[in-house]
Amino acid sequence: MKYKLLSAAVGAAVFALGASAASATTLGDVKAKGFIQCGVNTGLAGFAAPDASGNWSGFDVDFCHAVSAAVFGDPNKVKFTPLSAANRFPALQSGEVDVLARNTTWTINRDTALGLNFRFVNYYDGQGFMVRKSLNVKSALELSGASVCVQSGTTTELNLADYFKANNLQYNPVVFEKLDEVNAAYDSGRCDVYTTDQSGLYSLRLTLKNPDEHMILPEIISKEPLAPAVRQGDDQWFDIVSWVGYAMVNAEEFGITQANVDEMKNSPNPDIKRFLGVEADTKIGTDLGLTNDWAYNIVKNVGNYGEVFEKNIGQGSPLKIARGLNALWNKGGIQYAPPVR
Repeated sequence: MKYKLLSAAVGAAVFALGASAASATTLGDVKAKGFIQCGVNTGLAGFAAPDASGNWSGFDVDFCHAVSAAVFGDPNKVKFTPLSAANRFPALQSGEVDVLARNTTWTINRDTALGLNFRFVNYYDGQGFMVRKSLNVKSALELSGASVCVQSGTTTELNLADYFKANNLQYNPVVFEKLDEVNAAYDSGRCDVYTTDQSGLYSLRLTLKNPDEHMILPEIISKEPLAPAVRQGDDQWFDIVSWVGYAMVNAEEFGITQANVDEMKNSPNPDIKRFLGVEADTKIGTDLGLTNDWAYNIVKNVGNYGEVFEKNIGQGSPLKIARGLNALWNKGGIQYAPPVR
């Protein structure tokens, strides 16, 4: 879900707080307190959700574990702060969290006016529609006259209006401020259609009373590159968070997995030896402010990008989302990482 810009007054205040928070070295602060504070969703199956004991799991949660593994050599030196769409940006800007990994779309306004930095896209998404199968429609173009559940104050709401206007369709918006209110309204039949990021629809469908009675339509009406974010003003921390993601993608491309990462240390491939920190003259880790086995620690403790995807949201999960655009660039997708050298 994607909130519109905060008011200018609030934005100016939190931007100032963010500038102050980033003036110190985030890596130094993290090491001093002994853990990373990671902002995540309040509860989105497959991406970030706590169990009955308060243990967090999900695609975004594992990214936070990967940052912890890179920094500390231990994936569990991380604490999670559940954040709503409304308070996620102030929490990052003020320094309440060190990194935001909360299915957040990278946009120009967020990259500039809000004082945030995005780079590694961990999930290429787009806004979609979910309907009851009993509605007997196969395309969003058949939704004229439908009532549509949507969360207020979001770019989802704006995209919805644009799509229906562009296609000369009429609709009745059923608007709620809180995500759980939108979910409940759709599940109770107060609206015909639910719209949000398509990945979110797959997750939310699992929570409905009768998931098999609902289907996700094929149309994608927006670009939603979901990416971890950090505060502006600390390039070292920005590089670390970005390269954690790129390391996971490179590991998949190299064929390095949790199961074979120790064996792969003996690879004759100089790129792999450099990546895993076993090449004698490598300085890649120390250039980041980390140890040279930072990438090894990520894969050993968390896995490569494909492993994390499949376990949490792919075919090994209840969501069973296809890789699609999130497949590697050489396997039909657009996930591409710069070289580690």
